[in-house]
Amino acid sequence: MSELTFAIDGDALLWTGDGEYLRIEPWGKNSVRVRASKMHEIQEQEGALLPQNNQASDSHDYGITIDKPNRTAELRNGDIVVQAKASCGLYSGSGYEEPRCLLSFYKADGTPLIQEIPSGGSLNLRARWFKPITGGDYSIVASFTTPENEKLYGMGEYQQNILNLKGCTLELAHRNSQASIPFVVSSAGYGFLWNNPALGNVTFGKNRTEWQAESAKQIDYWITTGDTPSSIMKHYADATGHAPHMPEWGLGFWQCKLRYWNQRQLLDVAHGFKQRNIPLDLIVVDFFHWPHMGDFRFENEFWPDPKAMADELHSMGVKLMVSVWPQVALASENYVEMKSKNLLVRADKGEDVGMMFEGPSQFYDATNPKAREYVWEKCRTNYAELGVDAFWLDEAEPEYGTYDFDNYRYYAGPNQQVANIYPRDYNKGFYEGQQTIGGDGDIVNLTRCAWAGSQRYGSLVWSGDVGSTFADLRAQITCAIHMGMAGIPWFTTDMGGFHDGIIDSDDFKELLARWCAFSCFLPVMRNHGDRSLHTTTGKETITNSAGDHRSPSGADNEPWSYGPETEQIFRKFIAIREKMRPYTRELFESAHTDGQPLVRGLFYEFPQDESVSDIADEYMFGPDILVAPVVEAGARSREVTLPGNASITWTDLRTGKVYGGGAKNHCRRRNRHDSSLRTRRPRSRTDRNAINSRTTSVGRPFPRRTPHTLRIFPISTGLSAVCMADL
Repeated sequence: MSELTFAIDGDALLWTGDGEYLRIEPWGKNSVRVRASKMHEIQEQEGALLPQNNQASDSHDYGITIDKPNRTAELRNGDIVVQAKASCGLYSGSGYEEPRCLLSFYKADGTPLIQEIPSGGSLNLRARWFKPITGGDYSIVASFTTPENEKLYGMGEYQQNILNLKGCTLELAHRNSQASIPFVVSSAGYGFLWNNPALGNVTFGKNRTEWQAESAKQIDYWITTGDTPSSIMKHYADATGHAPHMPEWGLGFWQCKLRYWNQRQLLDVAHGFKQRNIPLDLIVVDFFHWPHMGDFRFENEFWPDPKAMADELHSMGVKLMVSVWPQVALASENYVEMKSKNLLVRADKGEDVGMMFEGPSQFYDATNPKAREYVWEKCRTNYAELGVDAFWLDEAEPEYGTYDFDNYRYYAGPNQQVANIYPRDYNKGFYEGQQTIGGDGDIVNLTRCAWAGSQRYGSLVWSGDVGSTFADLRAQITCAIHMGMAGIPWFTTDMGGFHDGIIDSDDFKELLARWCAFSCFLPVMRNHGDRSLHTTTGKETITNSAGDHRSPSGADNEPWSYGPETEQIFRKFIAIREKMRPYTRELFESAHTDGQPLVRGLFYEFPQDESVSDIADEYMFGPDILVAPVVEAGARSREVTLPGNASITWTDLRTGKVYGGGAKNHCRRRNRHDSSLRTRRPRSRTDRNAINSRTTSVGRPFPRRTPHTLRIFPISTGLSAVCMADL
């Protein structure tokens, strides 16, 4: 009989054998962290978990026991229990004893959560597999058996119309419009974080779940349990960080386009909103307002007095956001200095270029603290000190020209091992810089990508350069839900999609109207896109006074650019957004304090209702507003599923008609002769008592929650067939 190698180190349970070091320890309420390494002790490495968070739920609910006769050990932390079973068998294939340790995870009442895969007898499988990379570290795989019928949500943003991720294989890598955030929540009552920024894949199979990293030094994951999705999300925020306070100017309407290319044009647009009495909280200066990528400043010819511009915007109550790209062009005034100081990403082979868009460039290395400091100082001097309020941290993946991930190396390590932390560190550099100039409580930075923990750095993630189609609109619903379940509560999209919406096309106007209604019920309502006039090539050519090329501008993208009918739709939903401020403010506060997503799948508020666990084209905006966008071109009606059971009622606030939970309702345009896009009146959801109302700042009724009331904002969100909360 071999020696039993369980040991206790403070609050942690240890096991060693066959070159492996295994460490299991409490990490927050009802949560544990597991790390395993091969041929070296456990190391402290870059990850998502906050440091020094390894505290048990409660001294009375925590404990470790080792049962030597049965060769088992158990760590208990609140409502989660880890059982470790050691074995040491003589395998005929090797001819010697091989010590193993198999982990199983349970709730305190004995309900199984997940278990590492067993050896399978003669199959001789390993739950923690370290495949050596010649001369280096390991390609690692961690394999688990999981409940066959569980539903899985989270993992960030993947452009697919799939809500339940069970059965999916996902790439653990970032791309433009793909944000890989390796946290998943199971309907079986657990949340799982793969605390490893390496490139890889995850497969949520029926027979097993496998997490794979192309190159890593150790396995590192975190598991929590809770009775509801909301409790799991709170534990996750406690472990990886809470989103900060959303400032008031994040609650209204944001205007942008590719691209406002001069100071006068931007101010004219802002004045256009004010003259038309359309509320505007923020306007954006998009990319290539600089001479070259990496200059991190305005080009003087087109932006002669940014300080005066910012002051004029502020006098109108409008905040200013400016785009920053992480690329540094070889022609940039900063390239040589940054290259000399090792502040850039480095290609391992071939030409040291990361992207060729508008000329060759390389990305600054956001994983290098000195590079973050350098870029922030440039942006502080050239933007923040001139009155810029927020930053648009674009290209945050970063977007390599050919996504040859394995050809790039960061300060933090080779791309294969650390690539996925880039967007988080990119945002971290600006967030911490803004804190130094007194920005706490007023920091929101728009960004195109995120990783686990990005939420604590004021990251508002948008879904990237998605297409302008109804299929793309539909996919944004699941993107929004999954981002929230991955711990990123601040999310938005390009209204109308990004690519080549033709502003005088009736088809695009219909899509934009649907997307506008959808955007009203996202954490941030933001209009942006690369628009075209007449055809997809209908852009505005830009040159400087010397005739040199400058990046072109798209067609107009203001609400009034699409004609009076579309402008009226914008006005309607911007007004609704304004009326919702008290409610939206509460949702952001819940995200800050408890880690709650603003956009929630129906399963989130109705976890016991199996019938809504996989509905991918409806969602809840907070606890009270049911949103059911129309996602088909030409549709003038759609079916809406009403969650809940007989204890939940849904009431039409216009007619007083009551619907029971669990029903389906068909909503359609109010007049069969009217095929135009028009607004409709509201319905609401309650359980037993009538909704009490209060008055918002614009004097409209706003429902108040009581202990026996489920609240829904009394508005119609339907544009004829857009049935958001319109039952």
